Amino acid sequence: MTRKKWFLKGMKAGIPISLGYFAVAIALGIAARNAGFNPFQAALTSLLINASAGEYVGFDMVRVGAPILVLALMELVANARYLLMSASMSQKLKPGVGTLQRLLLGFTVTDEIFGVSMGLPVPLDPCFTYGAFCVATAGWTSGTFVGALLGNILPISVLSALGVGLFGMFISIFVPEARRNKVVGALVLISFALSAGFHYLPYLRNINSGITTIVLTVVISLGAAIFFPIKDKTDKEEKTESEETA
Repeated sequence: MTRKKWFLKGMKAGIPISLGYFAVAIALGIAARNAGFNPFQAALTSLLINASAGEYVGFDMVRVGAPILVLALMELVANARYLLMSASMSQKLKPGVGTLQRLLLGFTVTDEIFGVSMGLPVPLDPCFTYGAFCVATAGWTSGTFVGALLGNILPISVLSALGVGLFGMFISIFVPEARRNKVVGALVLISFALSAGFHYLPYLRNINSGITTIVLTVVISLGAAIFFPIKDKTDKEEKTESEETA
C-alpha cells in the first residue's frame, strides 16, 4: 500500500475521533476563556498541546496564577502517559522508520489515535497516524475555538451529553480486540476495576489522575507481559524448524 493510501486510510479512521474531539473541546474552550485566553490563543494551545487533561490542568493553573515551574511540573505529570504510549507504538512501526518520523509520531499520540494505530492488524505505517492526526486535531482545535467564542451559550446538559460521545468512541476502539482475545478482555476488566478503586477508595482517590494512569498502565502491561507473553513469528518459525529437524 502506498503512503497516500495509508494517509487516506488514517484520515478515514480520524473522522469519528474528530467529531468526538469537537464536542469535548467546546468545554475546554470555556475553561480557556475563563483563564483569560481569547479564541485564537485557546485554539493555538489545543493545536500545540493536543491533550485534554494537560490542557485542563494548564488553563486552571493559569487561571489561579500558578508559577511557571509548577505549571510545567503539572503538565509533565498529566501528559507522562504519552511516553508509555509512544514507546509501545514504536514496537508497532514497520521497519525503516527513522528518528525524525518517530519524534513526529510522538507529537501526534493521543489516547484515541494510539488506539486506532495499535489496532491495525499489520505493522504501522506512520502515514496512517499522520492522516488520523490531521483530521482529529482539526476537530479538537476548532472545538476549542468555538467553546472559547460561544461556549457559554450552550446549556451544561448539552455539553455533558456531547462529552459522553468521546467515551463511547474510545470504548469502540478496544471492544473488537477484547472480543477476539480473551486475555485483552480480561485485562480491560481488570483496568476498569483498578481505575474505579483509585477513584473511590480513600487515599487512592487523592492521587493525580495522570499518575494513576501511568501506574496502572505499567503494572497491568508488565503483568500481561510476564504471564501472557506474545511470541514473535520468528520465534515460532525457529521452533517449527527445530522440531522438523529433530
